Amino acid sequence: MSSIKLTPIETPTGGIGRITPLLLPTLKQHYTRRAERLQTLAIDHPMGDYLNFVANLVQAQQRVLEQQPLPRNLAEGAAARIGQPLAPLDYVSMQRDSYWQQALGALLDQLPLATVAVQEVVAALRDTPPEQLEQQASALLSGHHGEVGSARALFIWAALSLYWTQLAAQLPASGHADYGEHRQFCPVCNSEPSASVVLGGAQSGLRYLHCRLCESRWHMVRAKCSNCEQTGKLDYWSLDTKEASIKAESCLDCHSYLKVLYLDRDTQLETFADDLASLILDAKIEEQGFARSGLNPYLFPG
Repeated sequence: MSSIKLTPIETPTGGIGRITPLLLPTLKQHYTRRAERLQTLAIDHPMGDYLNFVANLVQAQQRVLEQQPLPRNLAEGAAARIGQPLAPLDYVSMQRDSYWQQALGALLDQLPLATVAVQEVVAALRDTPPEQLEQQASALLSGHHGEVGSARALFIWAALSLYWTQLAAQLPASGHADYGEHRQFCPVCNSEPSASVVLGGAQSGLRYLHCRLCESRWHMVRAKCSNCEQTGKLDYWSLDTKEASIKAESCLDCHSYLKVLYLDRDTQLETFADDLASLILDAKIEEQGFARSGLNPYLFPG
């Protein structure tokens, strides 16, 4: 169980020292900024076509957010789970509302059907019974991506994340950090991080893990592996210099790695977009025998 707990926002919490333990997602221009960054990164990039495709999907997420936002009663129901032993939006125990499937349908309506392959996947998803979609969602959330397939997974996860991110953004809560371990999983939804970010501004130099599902960020010290929490066997890899704005942190204890994005060095970085555009770094690290501990939700294996 994570040593970061959610408490009602009225409760005075300062965390340990001056560190803010938890940063909930903010929805204002959330997807718009991501889409713009993807489009910028796509220029003259070897993966340019795919980055632009993902930008279209992200823009569709933004339009669904504006046109079919999460019903207020669902956010209120999530707030009622704050203070319980499990994370309030725990992806295993929380019963999913059908809103996520409505969001999926709206996403498919908004998405430009650029290729025959995309059209086939969209048509297959439209023909999938609701019960089967729920089964595929459960498989994805549990890490069984092969049961769903990478093409379907991309769209299903986009809808699931839209659902969870809205829930997280509206939680009337803050974080309280106890001394202890178990920071590998999101204290909001219990999912894995997709990457770490080193922030600038008021949190300058602090490392936060960025949730792949609800997009909350929670603090973790920089001297520990984000997967096994061991210290002493960490290495940092980059394709540039020591001052590179994107690195991979590898651990010889668990033989895993995760990207680190230094927003204090480059304020234009966007977690998922820049992670996706730097897959060559992943390839180089995996050649060294390390396995990535958290996936990018816009690129599933397979």
